[in-house]
Amino acid sequence: MIMEQFVMANNLYWVLFIGIALLSWIVSASLERKFKKFSQVALPLTGKQVAERMLRENGITDVQVVRTSGHLTDHYNPTDKTLNLSESVYDAANVAAAAVAAHECGHAVQHATEYAPLGLRSALVPVVNFASRWMTWILLAGILMVQYFPILLEIGIGLFALTTLFSFVTLPVEVNASQRAVAWLSETGLTDRETTEMASSALHSAAYTYVVAALSSLATLIYYILILVGRRD
Repeated sequence: MIMEQFVMANNLYWVLFIGIALLSWIVSASLERKFKKFSQVALPLTGKQVAERMLRENGITDVQVVRTSGHLTDHYNPTDKTLNLSESVYDAANVAAAAVAAHECGHAVQHATEYAPLGLRSALVPVVNFASRWMTWILLAGILMVQYFPILLEIGIGLFALTTLFSFVTLPVEVNASQRAVAWLSETGLTDRETTEMASSALHSAAYTYVVAALSSLATLIYYILILVGRRD
């Protein structure tokens, strides 16, 4: 009975995994396509200049805009207050670069205004780092010895649940940063109606990558729970 339930859980997981992997590929391809397309639409300011202006107009003077290597590796680091823009954004003067730069500035504004979901996300970081370090090994041991030491799997599920929670807490943080970015680009006149829609479209595609990641994490969590429940039945 336990083996049958394990097989059923495993089959369900693979169906979900393949579906989510396909969805992830579609979202990533759409993001890359839009970024490439909107990179051809020029704007008067580079990503660096957009970031510096948005920070300044929001009264933020203690965040440094720096260049970072890689493609779409842009991020805001609240620890050292640096706004890191990738090479394809930092020096580029186009809609895609402006959207990404403004989005990352949105995180800096969240930090400065003590946006609650960002505070929760930041508080979870050290806990999630700890969970990520150990949960794979604990889950593996828990699955192998589920009939004898189910508590191992329970602990592993608890740790994985923290990473899943982190994924879902990230969603409102990313969506809000994009909303701030699009609103600011439009209000300042840096983008007109057409280019504002382009920036919004690009950031929506970027947000979908976080949605897919959260769903993937949830599907995996359900898989582990089904194994545990199957053992108890």
